[in-house]
Amino acid sequence: MRTYELVCILHPDLDETAFNDTVEKIKGWISESEGNVESVDNWGRRKMAYMIRKQLEGQYVLLNATMQPSATAELERKLRLLEPVMRHMLVLVN
Repeated sequence: MRTYELVCILHPDLDETAFNDTVEKIKGWISESEGNVESVDNWGRRKMAYMIRKQLEGQYVLLNATMQPSATAELERKLRLLEPVMRHMLVLVN
């Protein structure tokens, strides 16, 4: 098991329920791959440096997780297909 940081920029027009549902869906995908979510840090709405999908703001969320390296490709594939996620970055911590 390795430790990863996952930063996601979610669509700014999501209400609190839709935002929480999206974060829970991502946490569920990590758990399904026998991973573990250590912490979730909601950074809130922030202005972005450039437009993404005609938006200048996004809702940022940081997830610290441990999972197998073989599970990262499937997680990133699912994140690319999840509509509310405008951008994501998965980084190996150690």
